[in-house]
Amino acid sequence: MAPAPDPRIHTDLAHLRRLAGPARQLSFLPRQPARSAMNGRHASRLRGRGLDFEELRDYRIGDDPRTIDWKVTARTGEPYVRVFTEERDRPALLLVDQRMTMFFGTTRNMKSVTAAEAAALAAHRIRAQGDRVGGIVFGDDARAELRPKSGDAALNRLLGAIARANCALHAEREVTTQQPLNAPLEAAARIAKTGSLILIFSDFDEADDRTEKLIRRLAQHNDVILFPIADPSGLNLPEEFRFVASDGQLQVELDAGAGETRSGIESVVSARMARVLDWTRKYGIPVLPLTAGEETLPQMRGLMGLPEAR
Repeated sequence: MAPAPDPRIHTDLAHLRRLAGPARQLSFLPRQPARSAMNGRHASRLRGRGLDFEELRDYRIGDDPRTIDWKVTARTGEPYVRVFTEERDRPALLLVDQRMTMFFGTTRNMKSVTAAEAAALAAHRIRAQGDRVGGIVFGDDARAELRPKSGDAALNRLLGAIARANCALHAEREVTTQQPLNAPLEAAARIAKTGSLILIFSDFDEADDRTEKLIRRLAQHNDVILFPIADPSGLNLPEEFRFVASDGQLQVELDAGAGETRSGIESVVSARMARVLDWTRKYGIPVLPLTAGEETLPQMRGLMGLPEAR
């Protein structure tokens, strides 16, 4: 029997499935706590899953006057209201970054593990809400596209794709061509239907002006939530910190204590995060930053304005 993977470096399907219970603590419905990043001063409210017309009936004391159908009321001489129920089976598309830039961590997890766990938690909760689940799981040289579908089988296919992509990452892996972030975003624009929920888990490496245009396009007719994932070392490098970076073929040792190296790394990471956060100001897109240096679920609870779990 193969040994279980180190959960800080790789995750597996069994672990992602076990997150179904903890995922009940989260919510991706329009009604959010006042302190939720999805209901904040700078972020637009989630549109929700839409409404289905159920019936036309006579007005009763306590009904919202805004639901009165004035045409029918004028024609019959009696007040009538239109009754709606919240639409079920809304499509949700999760974009999960598992490129080699995500295979990095200095404190707790690899960024790739944090992305996998956050996406799995979201997928479990969305499925429990009665919505369809699909995703685009992408590495440097492969991409799995799973259209949103109902049922546990669709959820398991997504979790399996995430686990396989995560376990494919290793330090000796040679990266010949890096898949740009815009490629899965273009796939999302092709797959997503109007009114979808789109969640993106990535470090947003190689984000550019085209990335911004694609995300703005997706957000025009869908609910988009961004989960930028960073390692704490990116903004607070230890004074005497050396590490080896490799693309699977070449490697270089970097000394973070050196002034130019330190400032260069910090400026790249801070600029990347600033770009993503600016999309909240410009387009009202909720941004929920995650760090690979802390446990995933408590971070998501805090960003959603939920009290600390007992």
